[in-house]
Amino acid sequence: MAVTSVFATKGNLIVTKNSLKLSKQGYELLDKKRTILINEMMRLIKVADKIQSNIDSTFTKAYQALQNANIVEGISMVRQIAKAVPVDDSISIRFRSVMGVEIPEISYSEQALAPTYGFMGVVIALDEAYQHFENVRRLTIQLAEIETAVYRLAVNIKKTQKRANALKNIIIPRYEEIVSNITNVLEEKDREEFTRLKVIKRQKGGS
Repeated sequence: MAVTSVFATKGNLIVTKNSLKLSKQGYELLDKKRTILINEMMRLIKVADKIQSNIDSTFTKAYQALQNANIVEGISMVRQIAKAVPVDDSISIRFRSVMGVEIPEISYSEQALAPTYGFMGVVIALDEAYQHFENVRRLTIQLAEIETAVYRLAVNIKKTQKRANALKNIIIPRYEEIVSNITNVLEEKDREEFTRLKVIKRQKGGS
């Protein structure tokens, strides 16, 4: 039923009361959903902060080792060695639902470190860079998963908040007003009818 002025009948009063009840239930569900999504988002943000900190420190170590390798081996040689590293195609994505929000979960094969270059004449700095960048890859995958989840949660929280506010501040008050108006009109009609019947009864008694 549209939230507009309606005729003051008992049928419309029942329908409006049911709509009001459903609106209040809807608001309670949206409020619970919003709370759950916010808690999940805050939890993921804490995890993301830790991963970001690890990435920053690991990147620093990796680039320092790479810089040392470039100095000793030469940039051209390091570039050729880098081309020998195979592309990782083990990454796959699936989703889990949190209150209807699809949250990505990334899985990948975490294999033991096995450099694709020969050890003859290769400096230790290159091995260190390889190891550190492998750690960066792993942390980046984890961070991408969490940041995507946080973004999706934030978008859905905003939508949920908007819908909850509409129910709380617009829909529910209007239904309450309609119920009150219809109730007042019906009560007034009942009083008028009661008074009319008393007058009729008095007139009949006096005749």
